[in-house]
Amino acid sequence: MPILRLEMHPGRTQEQKRAFVREATRVVVETLVCPPESVEIVISEVSKEAWATAGKLKSDS
Repeated sequence: MPILRLEMHPGRTQEQKRAFVREATRVVVETLVCPPESVEIVISEVSKEAWATAGKLKSDS
């Protein structure tokens, strides 16, 4: 069972998330030759206060 985990900042709409999971599932099914029912996707939204790059919080940008 393929499990995809996406971490991103909050702010995307439900429709954008629906489109993402639909297209990601399609690509996994085509590439890994598996049924769509076996594909799981977990979307985690992480605030900029809890995300850092190059030693600097994204919220400080």
